[in-house]
Amino acid sequence: MIKHKEQRVGVFVDVSNMYHSAKNLYKRRVNFKEILRDAVAGRKLIRAVAYVIKTETEEGVPFFEALSQQGFEVKMKELQVFAGGAKKADWDVGIAMDAIKLADKLDVVVLVTGDGDFIPLVSYLQNTKGCLVEMMAFRQTASAKLMEEVDDFINLSEDKKYLLR
Repeated sequence: MIKHKEQRVGVFVDVSNMYHSAKNLYKRRVNFKEILRDAVAGRKLIRAVAYVIKTETEEGVPFFEALSQQGFEVKMKELQVFAGGAKKADWDVGIAMDAIKLADKLDVVVLVTGDGDFIPLVSYLQNTKGCLVEMMAFRQTASAKLMEEVDDFINLSEDKKYLLR
């Protein structure tokens, strides 16, 4: 896919999806700084948003601060714990809404997730808003259908620079 420096880019990172994929596949953490650099690819970054889940403990705070220092706007949501003990933490609707709201100011939307729930969003951005949609994820944990729908797919499993020790 052709990438040129005048393209306006928005990067939307499903941090939880990436965190769990890297942990389960490689027992490592994600290098979000490298992901952002390669997502932008020398183009004009308009917004980079990292969507995180805040747990009861403050363990994530240094990580959230690091994301902010790397150039991400960090959006935080509380972990929901239901009466039966079930936990839910999901940013899908928030990510979709932000991408739609920003689409008129973007040429390219980069989704950093493997979640197949974003297929309708990809279709909308491409067909209604005229945006190119790129995806960055670990192939082994990414939706095959989502990979088919996007204009470009970067497999984070192909380069260890996307993982931290």
